[in-house]
Amino acid sequence: MTNLSLDAWIVVATLAAMLGTLIFTSLATDVVMMAALSVLLLSGILVPALALGGFANEGVATVGVLYVVVAGLRDTGVITWIAQGLFGRPQSVAGAQLRMMAPIAAISAFMNNTPLVAAMLPAVTEWSKKHQIPVSKLLMPLSFATILGGLCTLIGTSTNVIVAGLMKDAVKAGEIDRTMGFFTLTWVGVPCALAGLAYILLTSRWLLPTRQAALRRADDPRAYTVEMIVEPGGGIVGKTIEAAGLRHLHEMYLAEVEREGEIIAAVGPQLRLESNDHLIFVGVVDSIVELQRTRGLIAATNQVFKLDGPRAGRTLIEAVVSDRCPLVGKSIRDGRFRTQYNAAVIAVARSGERLQQKIGDIVLTAGDTLLLEARPAFVQQQRNSQDFYLVSNLDDSSPLRHDKAMVALAILLGMITLATAFEQLPFFIAHGFGMFHAALIAAGCMIATRCCSTESARRAVDWSVLIVIAATIGIGKAVEATGLAAGLAQGLVALAGTDPMGQLVIIYFTTMILTELLSNNSAAVLMFPIGLATAATLGVNYMPFVVALTIAASCGFATPIGYQTNLMVYGPGGYHFSDYVRFGAPLNVLVGVVTLLVTPFAFPFR
Repeated sequence: MTNLSLDAWIVVATLAAMLGTLIFTSLATDVVMMAALSVLLLSGILVPALALGGFANEGVATVGVLYVVVAGLRDTGVITWIAQGLFGRPQSVAGAQLRMMAPIAAISAFMNNTPLVAAMLPAVTEWSKKHQIPVSKLLMPLSFATILGGLCTLIGTSTNVIVAGLMKDAVKAGEIDRTMGFFTLTWVGVPCALAGLAYILLTSRWLLPTRQAALRRADDPRAYTVEMIVEPGGGIVGKTIEAAGLRHLHEMYLAEVEREGEIIAAVGPQLRLESNDHLIFVGVVDSIVELQRTRGLIAATNQVFKLDGPRAGRTLIEAVVSDRCPLVGKSIRDGRFRTQYNAAVIAVARSGERLQQKIGDIVLTAGDTLLLEARPAFVQQQRNSQDFYLVSNLDDSSPLRHDKAMVALAILLGMITLATAFEQLPFFIAHGFGMFHAALIAAGCMIATRCCSTESARRAVDWSVLIVIAATIGIGKAVEATGLAAGLAQGLVALAGTDPMGQLVIIYFTTMILTELLSNNSAAVLMFPIGLATAATLGVNYMPFVVALTIAASCGFATPIGYQTNLMVYGPGGYHFSDYVRFGAPLNVLVGVVTLLVTPFAFPFR
């Protein structure tokens, strides 16, 4: 470290300033990362091609394309269905974490981490809101569970695949005699995953923050009355109220059920739903949006099916009736609301009182708040109208395309199959196919089959996450180009002398540090030749070093920039940089200890 160049010391100072700013201020991560990258570019340490190379990186493009795939899964209701099927109804935060992490970790062993988190992020967010669990208690465990599960097989993470590829090259060069098999890492990965999941369950109560969004629609005191019909042949016919997920809705209750002209006022949880049952709900707007997205329920008013244009292109809109509205004093049906405004009234709120009539029979009064289904253009058309005091669009409220759910699910499974084939079969490897190509095909299929619209696909991309990942890659190039990474690695390895165990400890924690500062793949590529050289110098088996550095390169828990999935949950979870340090650093140490204890037994030095 003492022989570092001036450029390397500038990089050290820039990294220190960047990390300090992230830890001690509330500045946006993408702004801080781009500022650090700009310093390295303007100082001449990085040329534009290296500084901006992250924006052309295949991994960054893959994450961006996966957002489109997720949009298709979300817009067809697949994500909600998966969440309900896998997660169930937890009784506590720890129970929710266990229900989520166990299946996610298992799936992650056979699926790349990034698309898995991209697919499950909106599902976990909706699930947490439905069961009133702070999302900050779930999203970091979601990311960590995918990382831990990915340690268990060859295809669990891209890092594992890259190291296996490096081993194949070393075999061809005659440096080693075998490469990594599909379950080589399982002997060490499974104990690490079990220990890590136990740590999360036992410590998150104290180490993870409890945060909610500063303002939510559910904080709105308006209580709407809305009527829904059980769709014949739908997914909830024959289910009880509780089994259909209609028992514990957030800030909404099922007031009564109308069945063949009879009113069932005392609705018990074990009442079985029948086709064409009319369900009367009272609650806030967020829960009505959730009802609109529930498979097997349709709006009771047939006016929504008479509107111009397909339902998938519509959204929910709130509008407050003014005293100048020509329909005041008339019922919604007699006033021909749909014909006049090309919008269907879904629900009505009036000073907190429950409205007993059917939607069409409600007589409008000034001050009524209407929940409408209409084209997005309705907002612009009526914003300055004297008919309404206030008109506002509700985000993410478009009706789901349930009829496309199986198509979207098939596309997802096809993407996983293609990605696995592209990363395993020699033909595809030789032609450079990988996760990006599989995701690109899947995204194209989502749009072509109308599982999501082009507008929804555009909105789905989280540009701030892509900017942070791209900037991180550029900063990593500076760490490598100035010799800072190599100097750090070689200096630390030299400390252990000729003790194989001591060298293993040094290589593991050096790789782990580089992962937190660079990226998982960069750390693995940098440390792989050092691990092989160390084993050759000591005259011992190279497998303990390869396995240890592979595990270490994947275990970036202490910073949001250490792993892509950490970045993906950073904003939605409302986390601060210090949250990762507090919760992830002990997990780094725990996984390191387990790895260093198990590896010499599973892969002896001699």
